[in-house]
Amino acid sequence: MASTGQKVSGTILIHQTSCHVYKDAGTAERTQDNMEVRLDAKVTSEKETRALGIEVGDFISFDPRTVVTETGFIKSRHLDDKVSAAILLNLLRIYKEAKIELSVTTHFAFSVFEEVGHGANSNIPDQVVEYLAVDMGAMGDDQQTDEYTVSICVKDASGPYHYDFRQHLVALAKEQDIPFKLDIYPFYGSDASAAMSAGAEVKHALLGAGIESSHSYERTHIDSVVATERMVDAYLRSELVE
Repeated sequence: MASTGQKVSGTILIHQTSCHVYKDAGTAERTQDNMEVRLDAKVTSEKETRALGIEVGDFISFDPRTVVTETGFIKSRHLDDKVSAAILLNLLRIYKEAKIELSVTTHFAFSVFEEVGHGANSNIPDQVVEYLAVDMGAMGDDQQTDEYTVSICVKDASGPYHYDFRQHLVALAKEQDIPFKLDIYPFYGSDASAAMSAGAEVKHALLGAGIESSHSYERTHIDSVVATERMVDAYLRSELVE
Protein backbone atom coordinates (compact mmCIF):
# COMPACT_ATOMS: atom_id res chain seq x y z
CA MET A 1 0.00 0.00 0.00
CA ALA A 2 1.62 3.24 -1.17
CA SER A 3 1.42 6.41 0.94
CA THR A 4 -0.93 7.83 -1.70
CA GLY A 5 -3.44 5.08 -0.93
CA GLN A 6 -2.74 3.27 -4.18
CA LYS A 7 -2.18 -0.48 -4.07
CA VAL A 8 0.82 -1.83 -5.97
CA SER A 9 0.98 -5.60 -6.38
CA GLY A 10 4.19 -7.58 -6.20
CA THR A 11 6.00 -10.56 -4.71
CA ILE A 12 8.29 -10.77 -1.70
CA LEU A 13 11.17 -13.19 -2.23
CA ILE A 14 14.86 -13.77 -1.72
CA HIS A 15 17.18 -12.00 -4.17
CA GLN A 16 19.01 -15.20 -5.13
CA THR A 17 15.85 -16.99 -6.25
CA SER A 18 16.88 -18.58 -9.53
CA CYS A 19 18.94 -21.75 -9.15
CA HIS A 20 19.95 -21.30 -12.80
CA VAL A 21 21.81 -18.08 -11.95
CA TYR A 22 22.76 -18.17 -8.27
CA LYS A 23 24.88 -21.00 -6.90
CA ASP A 24 23.58 -20.45 -3.36
CA ALA A 25 19.86 -20.25 -4.30
CA GLY A 26 19.05 -23.31 -2.23
CA THR A 27 21.24 -22.54 0.78
CA ALA A 28 21.20 -18.73 1.21
CA GLU A 29 19.71 -17.62 4.51
CA ARG A 30 16.59 -15.46 4.27
CA THR A 31 17.58 -12.16 5.91
CA GLN A 32 16.72 -8.49 5.47
CA ASP A 33 19.92 -8.14 3.47
CA ASN A 34 18.73 -10.35 0.64
CA MET A 35 14.92 -10.23 0.78
CA GLU A 36 13.16 -7.89 -1.62
CA VAL A 37 9.78 -6.91 -3.04
CA ARG A 38 9.47 -7.48 -6.79
CA LEU A 39 6.96 -4.86 -7.93
CA ASP A 40 4.53 -5.54 -10.75
CA ALA A 41 5.44 -2.23 -12.37
CA LYS A 42 7.90 -1.15 -15.06
CA VAL A 43 10.44 0.49 -12.77
CA THR A 44 14.22 0.26 -12.83
CA SER A 45 15.31 2.95 -10.37
CA GLU A 46 14.55 4.52 -7.00
CA LYS A 47 13.15 7.60 -8.73
CA GLU A 48 10.69 5.58 -10.81
CA THR A 49 9.66 3.59 -7.74
CA ARG A 50 9.00 6.74 -5.71
CA ALA A 51 6.95 8.08 -8.63
CA LEU A 52 4.48 5.27 -7.93
CA GLY A 53 3.85 6.85 -4.53
CA ILE A 54 5.92 4.28 -2.65
CA GLU A 55 7.79 5.67 0.35
CA VAL A 56 9.72 4.56 3.42
CA GLY A 57 7.24 3.33 6.03
CA ASP A 58 4.62 2.07 3.58
CA PHE A 59 3.00 -1.25 4.40
CA ILE A 60 3.43 -4.62 2.70
CA SER A 61 0.57 -7.09 3.07
CA PHE A 62 0.43 -10.73 2.06
CA ASP A 63 -2.32 -12.39 0.07
CA PRO A 64 -3.76 -14.88 2.61
CA ARG A 65 -4.45 -17.50 -0.11
CA THR A 66 -7.37 -18.88 1.88
CA VAL A 67 -8.66 -22.34 1.00
CA VAL A 68 -11.43 -24.27 2.79
CA THR A 69 -11.31 -27.95 1.86
CA GLU A 70 -14.23 -30.37 1.60
CA THR A 71 -12.71 -32.21 4.57
CA GLY A 72 -13.07 -29.17 6.82
CA PHE A 73 -9.51 -27.86 6.82
CA ILE A 74 -8.88 -24.12 6.62
CA LYS A 75 -5.58 -23.16 5.01
CA SER A 76 -4.47 -19.54 4.98
CA ARG A 77 -1.96 -17.01 6.15
CA HIS A 78 -2.91 -14.97 9.21
CA LEU A 79 -5.05 -17.59 10.97
CA ASP A 80 -2.98 -16.53 14.00
CA ASP A 81 -5.03 -14.98 15.26
CA LYS A 82 -7.75 -13.83 12.87
CA VAL A 83 -9.57 -17.08 13.65
CA SER A 84 -10.04 -15.83 17.20
CA ALA A 85 -11.08 -12.36 16.02
CA ALA A 86 -13.71 -13.98 13.80
CA ILE A 87 -14.97 -16.09 16.71
CA LEU A 88 -15.38 -13.04 18.96
CA LEU A 89 -17.12 -11.03 16.24
CA ASN A 90 -19.49 -13.91 15.53
CA LEU A 91 -20.35 -14.29 19.23
CA LEU A 92 -21.00 -10.55 19.48
CA ARG A 93 -23.36 -10.84 16.50
CA ILE A 94 -25.17 -13.78 18.10
CA TYR A 95 -25.53 -12.01 21.45
CA LYS A 96 -26.88 -8.86 19.82
CA GLU A 97 -29.35 -10.60 17.52
CA ALA A 98 -30.62 -12.92 20.27
CA LYS A 99 -30.60 -10.07 22.85
CA ILE A 100 -28.46 -12.19 25.20
CA GLU A 101 -27.21 -10.48 28.35
CA LEU A 102 -23.97 -11.86 29.77
CA SER A 103 -23.72 -12.63 33.48
CA VAL A 104 -21.07 -9.96 34.12
CA THR A 105 -19.94 -6.77 32.40
CA THR A 106 -17.63 -7.87 29.57
CA HIS A 107 -15.22 -5.82 27.46
CA PHE A 108 -14.10 -7.07 24.05
CA ALA A 109 -10.72 -5.75 22.89
CA PHE A 110 -9.11 -6.29 19.50
CA SER A 111 -5.39 -5.54 19.61
CA VAL A 112 -2.89 -5.08 16.80
CA PHE A 113 0.02 -4.78 19.23
CA GLU A 114 0.35 -8.31 20.62
CA GLU A 115 3.26 -9.21 18.32
CA VAL A 116 5.31 -6.19 19.41
CA GLY A 117 4.97 -6.99 23.08
CA HIS A 118 2.70 -4.50 24.80
CA GLY A 119 -0.64 -6.00 23.79
CA ALA A 120 -4.06 -4.59 24.63
CA ASN A 121 -2.97 -2.99 27.88
CA SER A 122 -3.61 0.72 27.51
CA ASN A 123 -7.38 0.44 27.81
CA ILE A 124 -8.06 -2.16 30.54
CA PRO A 125 -10.89 -0.72 32.68
CA ASP A 126 -10.17 -0.58 36.41
CA GLN A 127 -13.12 -2.89 37.11
CA VAL A 128 -11.67 -5.82 35.13
CA VAL A 129 -10.81 -8.84 37.28
CA GLU A 130 -10.40 -11.53 34.59
CA TYR A 131 -8.51 -11.27 31.32
CA LEU A 132 -9.05 -14.03 28.75
CA ALA A 133 -6.77 -13.88 25.72
CA VAL A 134 -8.32 -15.65 22.73
CA ASP A 135 -5.35 -16.33 20.49
CA MET A 136 -4.09 -19.61 19.02
CA GLY A 137 -2.82 -23.00 20.15
CA ALA A 138 0.77 -23.71 19.08
CA MET A 139 1.35 -27.04 17.36
CA GLY A 140 4.60 -28.95 16.89
CA ASP A 141 6.76 -31.75 18.20
CA ASP A 142 6.02 -32.64 21.84
CA GLN A 143 2.93 -30.39 21.83
CA GLN A 144 -0.51 -31.65 22.90
CA THR A 145 -2.43 -29.16 20.77
CA ASP A 146 -4.10 -30.43 17.60
CA GLU A 147 -6.35 -29.04 14.86
CA TYR A 148 -9.57 -30.55 16.22
CA THR A 149 -9.89 -29.22 19.78
CA VAL A 150 -9.59 -25.97 21.71
CA SER A 151 -6.14 -25.52 23.24
CA ILE A 152 -5.99 -24.14 26.80
CA CYS A 153 -2.57 -22.76 27.67
CA VAL A 154 -1.03 -23.75 30.99
CA LYS A 155 2.23 -21.83 30.59
CA ASP A 156 4.12 -19.91 27.91
CA ALA A 157 7.43 -18.04 27.71
CA SER A 158 6.12 -15.51 30.23
CA GLY A 159 5.39 -18.14 32.87
CA PRO A 160 2.28 -19.96 34.14
CA TYR A 161 -1.24 -18.67 33.65
CA HIS A 162 -3.67 -18.26 36.56
CA TYR A 163 -4.32 -21.76 37.91
CA ASP A 164 -7.89 -21.28 39.15
CA PHE A 165 -8.91 -19.52 35.93
CA ARG A 166 -7.47 -22.38 33.89
CA GLN A 167 -9.25 -24.94 36.03
CA HIS A 168 -12.49 -23.01 35.59
CA LEU A 169 -12.13 -23.33 31.81
CA VAL A 170 -11.34 -27.04 32.11
CA ALA A 171 -14.41 -27.59 34.28
CA LEU A 172 -16.61 -25.79 31.74
CA ALA A 173 -15.16 -27.85 28.91
CA LYS A 174 -15.84 -31.11 30.74
CA GLU A 175 -19.31 -29.99 31.81
CA GLN A 176 -20.33 -29.05 28.26
CA ASP A 177 -18.42 -31.82 26.49
CA ILE A 178 -16.14 -29.43 24.63
CA PRO A 179 -13.04 -31.21 23.26
CA PHE A 180 -9.89 -29.58 24.64
CA LYS A 181 -6.17 -30.04 25.20
CA LEU A 182 -3.93 -28.52 27.86
CA ASP A 183 -0.57 -27.37 26.57
CA ILE A 184 2.60 -25.35 27.15
CA TYR A 185 3.79 -22.96 24.44
CA PRO A 186 7.55 -22.54 24.95
CA PHE A 187 8.22 -19.52 22.68
CA TYR A 188 5.00 -17.56 22.95
CA GLY A 189 3.42 -14.53 24.57
CA SER A 190 -0.13 -13.20 24.52
CA ASP A 191 -2.01 -9.99 25.21
CA ALA A 192 -2.82 -11.44 28.63
CA SER A 193 0.81 -12.17 29.49
CA ALA A 194 1.76 -8.68 28.27
CA ALA A 195 -0.88 -7.28 30.63
CA MET A 196 0.72 -9.13 33.53
CA SER A 197 4.15 -7.80 32.57
CA ALA A 198 2.68 -4.29 32.55
CA GLY A 199 1.49 -4.80 36.14
CA ALA A 200 -2.22 -5.43 35.58
CA GLU A 201 -3.98 -6.83 38.67
CA VAL A 202 -6.09 -9.44 36.87
CA LYS A 203 -6.51 -13.19 36.65
CA HIS A 204 -5.30 -14.19 33.21
CA ALA A 205 -5.94 -17.14 30.91
CA LEU A 206 -5.26 -18.06 27.31
CA LEU A 207 -6.94 -20.34 24.80
CA GLY A 208 -7.35 -20.71 21.05
CA ALA A 209 -7.86 -22.96 18.09
CA GLY A 210 -4.99 -25.25 17.20
CA ILE A 211 -3.00 -23.62 14.38
CA GLU A 212 -0.40 -25.63 12.46
CA SER A 213 2.67 -23.86 10.96
CA SER A 214 2.12 -20.57 12.78
CA HIS A 215 3.52 -17.45 11.04
CA SER A 216 3.73 -19.41 7.76
CA TYR A 217 1.01 -20.84 5.49
CA GLU A 218 -1.11 -21.92 8.41
CA ARG A 219 -3.84 -24.52 8.81
CA THR A 220 -6.59 -25.46 11.22
CA HIS A 221 -9.82 -27.46 11.07
CA ILE A 222 -13.40 -26.29 11.49
CA ASP A 223 -13.69 -28.67 14.47
CA SER A 224 -11.08 -26.63 16.35
CA VAL A 225 -12.79 -23.36 15.44
CA VAL A 226 -16.16 -24.67 16.66
CA ALA A 227 -14.64 -26.04 19.89
CA THR A 228 -12.94 -22.71 20.56
CA GLU A 229 -16.12 -20.73 19.94
CA ARG A 230 -18.06 -23.06 22.26
CA MET A 231 -15.36 -22.66 24.92
CA VAL A 232 -15.39 -18.85 24.73
CA ASP A 233 -19.19 -18.81 24.76
CA ALA A 234 -19.29 -21.13 27.79
CA TYR A 235 -16.87 -18.86 29.65
CA LEU A 236 -18.71 -15.65 28.76
CA ARG A 237 -22.00 -17.06 30.03
CA SER A 238 -20.43 -18.36 33.27
CA GLU A 239 -19.85 -16.59 36.56
CA LEU A 240 -16.51 -15.13 37.62
CA VAL A 241 -13.77 -17.42 38.92
CA GLU A 242 -14.02 -17.82 42.71
